[in-house]
Amino acid sequence: QIINMEVDSASQDRLKVCKMKKKVLRKQVRAQHTLMRHEGIECVSHATQSLVVANAGLGNGMSRRQLFKIVEEYGLVETLLMPPNKPYSFVRYGTTEEAKKAFDALNGKEVTLEEFGQNIVLYTNFVERVFWKNIVPTRLPPGLTVVENIISPEEEKRMLESIDWIEDEDTQKTQKTLKHRRVKHFGYEFCYDSNNVDKNKPLPGGLPEICNLFLEKCLKQGYIKHKPDQLTVNQYEPGQGIPPHIDTHSAFEDEIISLSLGAEIVMDFKHPDGHTVAVMLPRCSLLVMSGESRYLWTHGITPRKYDVIQASELGQKVGTITADVGDLTLHRRETRTSFTFRKVRRSHCNCIYPSVCDSQKGQQRQGQPSVPLSEMEALKLEQEHVHKVYEEIATHFSSTRHSPWPQIVEFLRSLPKGAIVADIGCGNGKYLGINKDLYMIGCDRSKNLVDICGEKGFQAFVCDALAVPIRSGSCDACISVAVIHHFSTAERRLATIRELARLLRPGGTALIYVWAMEQEYRKQKSKYLKEKNDSEGKEEEIDPDAAWGLPSDQVPDGSSQGSASSDRLLHDLKAEGCSAKPMAASVLPVHTNRTSFHSQDLLVPWHLKSDPKKKGGGAAKLSPPAGSEESRELSPIFHRYYHVFCEGELEAACRALDCVRVQKSYYDQGNWCVVLEKL
Repeated sequence: QIINMEVDSASQDRLKVCKMKKKVLRKQVRAQHTLMRHEGIECVSHATQSLVVANAGLGNGMSRRQLFKIVEEYGLVETLLMPPNKPYSFVRYGTTEEAKKAFDALNGKEVTLEEFGQNIVLYTNFVERVFWKNIVPTRLPPGLTVVENIISPEEEKRMLESIDWIEDEDTQKTQKTLKHRRVKHFGYEFCYDSNNVDKNKPLPGGLPEICNLFLEKCLKQGYIKHKPDQLTVNQYEPGQGIPPHIDTHSAFEDEIISLSLGAEIVMDFKHPDGHTVAVMLPRCSLLVMSGESRYLWTHGITPRKYDVIQASELGQKVGTITADVGDLTLHRRETRTSFTFRKVRRSHCNCIYPSVCDSQKGQQRQGQPSVPLSEMEALKLEQEHVHKVYEEIATHFSSTRHSPWPQIVEFLRSLPKGAIVADIGCGNGKYLGINKDLYMIGCDRSKNLVDICGEKGFQAFVCDALAVPIRSGSCDACISVAVIHHFSTAERRLATIRELARLLRPGGTALIYVWAMEQEYRKQKSKYLKEKNDSEGKEEEIDPDAAWGLPSDQVPDGSSQGSASSDRLLHDLKAEGCSAKPMAASVLPVHTNRTSFHSQDLLVPWHLKSDPKKKGGGAAKLSPPAGSEESRELSPIFHRYYHVFCEGELEAACRALDCVRVQKSYYDQGNWCVVLEKL
């Protein structure tokens, strides 16, 4: 019996080992699939110097210090990579033998996370090599500044002691206990139900004296321009945070400053297009938000007990947290108190970010145009918000138009030697000299842009895209780059394409580019969205080029042919499944530059650099209130009308004409493009 019991026990042990090996194998295979799906990295069956260690990532609570301590037991660790928010890490050893030793020892090994006290099981696989993206330092959002060590530890202690968190009858109105943190207000109370302040009911006592002394210091050192009159003190326990938000435009002025006391924190900033920046706010540092970072980007603190930070400068690095997988670790949060100072706004907010401004949302600015409902309204809109604008901004606009787009260059270079080519909407003429073997002539509605063409030695003249004074059938090819989207009705856009076809000889071709509604296409962002952080002085590098419209004395009559073509165009658009629909009368929204489009018909701002040669009245310009800080500091802003095309819309418009056929249609960096052939 004893022998049989020993045999049964040994069999049970072997069975347990067998089950454990099968479980480890299943987990290994699952880890392989996860790695392939998330990173495109394939695991291999033969031994290499590199391992992936599943369940040992920043995403499930493993710190760099603990993981390094575990893996260094088996050999010289050359590299330890810990991707942010991932449940796995990569380790490279000096030799394959060391990696194999670690593979055998760590596979199925149970460890306890030091930071959480939780038991986890590690699973390992071999990988050939790990290619990780080169880490480009992330810029701070425009207008954001972090000042380190703005106060001493002694000053920090006094400021913290100045806040009495005990509620009594005198303070219960100013102190609120929210779900995520404790809050106390001074100067004015912020009402969370309305996200605003009652400007007519200041709180008694004003700001604490020690805070007034701090603000005087900030003014003297130039960190702020105006002394705030409202203070919100927040106290956060580890694991608490605040939802992403933008401080209400109508409630507070431009500058908002926040002092971090007691502990450091990572604050997350997010642009409307989804781009995020994690910013480390060290203890005793001052965060200054102004301009775009204050008005356009949301900011918030993710509720968690640990932050992912740079390991090389633990808790001390000022600025952004990069995705440097070789320099990230976990850092335990501690109780933090923030002193956030604001100046209550006394006038209407007239910022340049109307899409997120509560003062401007749902309100029509004085003189702001609507979607045209008639031919005369369309003419007036294009005159004010296309023709006049480009006359005003021509010099600055031309300075941003110097890089020809490759596929347009390819089209021009494919044409036969001696071909006659018309650039309808030539702008500053950047395509007129691309191919010296062609005879190219340009025309544009803007006299100032045509003058710039002349200064470059190009042949160009002033005319309208709806009435080009060139003999019918005389051109071998035409290009229309970033022109047609400036016409404000479907009929006028179709008439412009018909005019291009009129200029072509049979067999001649035309290339048309228009701005696309889809600035993110097939999971790829356009250059227009990608360059949002590099847009100063060249607001619309990808935004199209020319300015057109028909003078009132050349209005075509409403012929039956035009009406029939327009009806057929709308039918084709529906057949294509295009989301474009005729719009009811409504105010044209003002687009926020470098963000995705939310409307097909809109006004796009142009921030004009000062030009000492041009003074006087501007066209379609929206000025800040007289005497305001914005009026002294902001450059003139002009609003240009655009109709951005949805997928299939340009091609459907071209097919509405019987005299042409579509040779080719494609998407090119935020633009819809078509090559037509004259039948």
